[in-house]
Amino acid sequence: MQNHPHRPESTRADFTIDQNWDAHTAEEHAIWATLFKRQQQILKGRAAQEFLDGIDILNVSSDGVPDFRRLNDILGARTGWQIVAVPGLVPDDIFFDHLANRRFPSTCFIRTAEQLDYIQEPDVFHDVFGHVPLLVNPVFADYMQAYGKGGVKAMQLGALHNLSRLYWYTVEFGLIRTPDGLRIYGAGIVSSQGESVFSLESSAPNRIGFDLMRIMRTRYRIDDFQESYFVIDSYEQLFEATRPDFTGYYETLKSLPEVEAGEIQPEDTVLNRGTGRTRPAA
Repeated sequence: MQNHPHRPESTRADFTIDQNWDAHTAEEHAIWATLFKRQQQILKGRAAQEFLDGIDILNVSSDGVPDFRRLNDILGARTGWQIVAVPGLVPDDIFFDHLANRRFPSTCFIRTAEQLDYIQEPDVFHDVFGHVPLLVNPVFADYMQAYGKGGVKAMQLGALHNLSRLYWYTVEFGLIRTPDGLRIYGAGIVSSQGESVFSLESSAPNRIGFDLMRIMRTRYRIDDFQESYFVIDSYEQLFEATRPDFTGYYETLKSLPEVEAGEIQPEDTVLNRGTGRTRPAA
């Protein structure tokens, strides 16, 4: 959700481009296969069932980078969502407009073999493997659309920094409580070998019950594993949290102090109090 510094000549006004799936090389398909097989093993017993169901329904596999046209046929029939190809990070207003209209912007490039463990800018594996499977789930699909609509308003009210934290701590790095224990649903975790294990099994991070206002006060870092994870009880809880008009919330937040990523607040529902940083992200 940042401005892309350069827009290729082939980019349309809404920053979409053609995926040009046929241009992917055998090496790129092989990198996808390596990443997919690795995460397939790691996510057993760790990923939310709804995410795993989405993988199956979309028939995403180790065969190679998926063709967006095939995925869109399934997504459109299930929840009315579509994947649109973009050259990279797009301007905030464009990003929110896409989500508000049930379009998910995805990059087309894939990381290199040297970047298997970490890449700073989202690639097609992060976007498609990480984000798209949950768009098959009707409730989560509605949450993402509601978030997009809320983003347009947040920009008008100068509160984008608050709303961006909600995306970060749910869509990207969210955990969900299930009868079988905590599970991962955030795209930033399910697409990361190291954080898939760290988020659930390390004693270092805090794990805190979902609290909308608390999340929108909480800073985050992009260069390391998370110091705190927020845990939802259901996707319905997320969707219901986005129903109210946030205007009043933003006014209240102006008078409340910011919270550092690793801090615990007295009002927190603490599922696990972390021991602190133990290692840098891989």
